[in-house]
Amino acid sequence: MPSVLVSIVTYNSAAHVTRCLQSLLGQKYTDFQVVVADNASQDETIKAVRKFDVALLVNPSNLGFCTAHNRVIQQFQSDYVLVLNPDVQLAPDFLRELVSAVKRDANIGTVCGKLLRLQRGNHANVIDSAGMVLRRNQRHLDRGAGKIDTGQYDTAGFVFGASGAAALYCREFVEDVRCGGDFFDSNFFAFREDADLSWRAQWLGWKCLYWPAAVAWHERRVTPERRRHLPPEINYHSVKNRFLMRIKNLDGRNYLRHFLPITVRDFGIFAYVLSREQSSLPAFSFVLKHYGEYYQLRKELKRRRRVDSRIAGRWFEKEIEPL
Repeated sequence: MPSVLVSIVTYNSAAHVTRCLQSLLGQKYTDFQVVVADNASQDETIKAVRKFDVALLVNPSNLGFCTAHNRVIQQFQSDYVLVLNPDVQLAPDFLRELVSAVKRDANIGTVCGKLLRLQRGNHANVIDSAGMVLRRNQRHLDRGAGKIDTGQYDTAGFVFGASGAAALYCREFVEDVRCGGDFFDSNFFAFREDADLSWRAQWLGWKCLYWPAAVAWHERRVTPERRRHLPPEINYHSVKNRFLMRIKNLDGRNYLRHFLPITVRDFGIFAYVLSREQSSLPAFSFVLKHYGEYYQLRKELKRRRRVDSRIAGRWFEKEIEPL
């Protein structure tokens, strides 16, 4: 039975982590190890985690989603890695379904299940994510988010990428897609790191399989419609990471092909930040300061590409490829 490392990063997650860990205890698949990396929580998160037989790493400061997960994945070996948010609850056969699905094709590097919404702690029949889509204007979204689940997302297939809330990665994939030494880009801190990883994986010829038989529930707090109510640091990272991801992954051919929607979206972001979200203005200076570093990462990735521009660019205009 292949081994699975379940990596969970917590930050003031006391309200959710107990039910997350309880759902892991109820898994029908048993060959897995849970490692919780806490990013200097100020609430009762550590006390809650210590009630369970899991490994706990206590970071002295908030390292962010990316660095904390990278350290766990590097330190603990396994055949597969499940990156899991503490505000996710898994159906009992979630792990078994994902591990079974990943074996269908040697080029599958990532598998994601059907995420439904947790609303006030209750399981809701509302789609949270049925895989990730990438639009022509470079906006990436969770497929089906907010829609009532009527079975319209019950067909398995290949998608652009997986939400980082609950995604299973092959160890070979983890090692192959590192860029600048990172699995998740540590400069992202949090937010959009899953889209950056998915885009990089597509260039390297890896597939992401959406497998709806694996069901979980996610209490999503960061959504586009709630932007004005989110903490400023979240919006700052969101703006910054959108452009860092573009520098690394968007090739010239696809940029020219989709120039109009990309440019319209960019102007909209600039205008919004200037007029309503000045707290995100430092995002642009960060991007300029690190442009040279990211241009080098872009060159590194370009040297390693295994698919051509047309193949990678097909995800701008489709959501799923059936099995």
